[in-house]
Amino acid sequence: MLGCKAKEPNRMKIVLTLAAIALIQIQDWRVIDGDTIELAGERIRILDIDTPETFRSQCDAEQQLGELAAARLAALLQGREIRLERQGEDRYGRTLAHVYVDERSVGEILIAEGYAVRYDRRRHDWCGPG
Repeated sequence: MLGCKAKEPNRMKIVLTLAAIALIQIQDWRVIDGDTIELAGERIRILDIDTPETFRSQCDAEQQLGELAAARLAALLQGREIRLERQGEDRYGRTLAHVYVDERSVGEILIAEGYAVRYDRRRHDWCGPG
């Protein structure tokens, strides 16, 4: 029995070390806007969605919607394992990828919740009616 007790502190040390690694990984991402993240220094544009702009917004409504989309994206990523399916780069050098958390498509979640629309190669008018 004494031998088992001696092993417990080592097991605890391993668990604490793994928790510290997980926290580092969680802190190694940031949201740029509702459809772009940076993960370990790599800029990633989420494929097949468009969200309101926060940097080049055309009106106050778009700015506010963009901030909401970015906040929702951050909430979806927080504390979860992030998986990417990379599909090349865009003209700005960002990685194009489908992004998944808990095996669910982040893009599909944002569309279903009204924070994004399907990207169709045109700029969506977030300032106009409906």
